[in-house]
Amino acid sequence: MLKVHRRGAYPSNVADIAQDAIWIDLLNPTSDEKRSVERLLDVEIPDEASLSEIEASSRMISEHGKLYLSSPAVRVDEHGDAHLTPIGFVIGAEALVTVRFAALPIFETVADRVRADDTLKSGMCVFTALLEAMVDRGADVLEHLGATTDALSRDVFKGGLVRGRKPVRSSRRMREALESLGSMADRLSRARDVLLGVQRIAGFAGEVGNDWVTPVTRKRLDSVTKDVVSLSDYETRLSDKIQLLLDAILGFINIQQNDLFKILTIVSVIGVPPTVLVGVWGMNFKGMPELNWEWGYPFAWLAILGSIALPLLWFKSAGWFD
Repeated sequence: MLKVHRRGAYPSNVADIAQDAIWIDLLNPTSDEKRSVERLLDVEIPDEASLSEIEASSRMISEHGKLYLSSPAVRVDEHGDAHLTPIGFVIGAEALVTVRFAALPIFETVADRVRADDTLKSGMCVFTALLEAMVDRGADVLEHLGATTDALSRDVFKGGLVRGRKPVRSSRRMREALESLGSMADRLSRARDVLLGVQRIAGFAGEVGNDWVTPVTRKRLDSVTKDVVSLSDYETRLSDKIQLLLDAILGFINIQQNDLFKILTIVSVIGVPPTVLVGVWGMNFKGMPELNWEWGYPFAWLAILGSIALPLLWFKSAGWFD
């Protein structure tokens, strides 16, 4: 799909591309669409494989007066799962070409701004607006993750996960908390990749010495870079907090396991003395005086119960039941 954003008009199809286009947006472009744009603007349209390369030299290129940049973005599939997808930017003195392989809401948002804002009159201005939209989206994601992390932190450190005397429910809550932490860490990792990509291409585009990069645009790109640095600091603190919560939950799991082992230890210890007594009195010897006692049977029961009670009292005095 190809969309052309012109000055004063909104998009046409590939057959109507004009020289006054300021932004050409290629979504899953066909070979014919790519060739048409390449002939019109004298550029090379990268494919998905080249946009997905991770080395900086492949993501930031200045060639023949044009900039070839790429950065990851986050797409959400039909199942609600988030994935990284590459975005390519080809920037010239007048027009911007974007190449993407997934529908992204920020592009529709910026397209609406292009139609309504007369200040977005060059490809570089649109590129800067796209980066600003990506940073705003990243900030929203980090804010949501921060609120979710705070709520989980209250559950962890105020006893919400281990409250009650039913270990099964407590284990289920901790398992759910671990799943939530894993999901948050995954989303945070994707947000970090996107912000890092934006920071790199914004800095590169601002530092390149092309005459058509105006001082106003450089200032906006510097602002984008500063915003990303601020968000990166917040992301680092959030990552540390998630790691702290992970360590805390694993600590609670170890405590639960220790409690279980304590119970098993107590049961095994208090079961030894009565087993010995029953084993002794269960022997078939004629010379056992207890067999002829009138109170031999109650005495045996008293000895068995006492052998159970004494270890229990010892464990209680040692604090095993606290």
